Amino acid sequence: MTTPSRVIALLNALTHGDLEAIRAKLTEARGACEQLGHDEVASIVAEAHGALAGGDLKTYRKKVETAVAKLGHLR
Repeated sequence: MTTPSRVIALLNALTHGDLEAIRAKLTEARGACEQLGHDEVASIVAEAHGALAGGDLKTYRKKVETAVAKLGHLR
């Protein structure tokens, strides 16, 4: 079972690794948020994915941090 704490851990682990692995983790996190019924957070994770794909690392990191913060309030 996925919990907000597990999604937070997944998102916090996105600091290193190859680009495909990071994209896969973002996809996993988005799916987990959707399963938990947190569509707003899933949307933020999708925005992070889009920023990463566009090479906008500042926005990518900010979106990941925002998702983690929102999930932290849900625990």
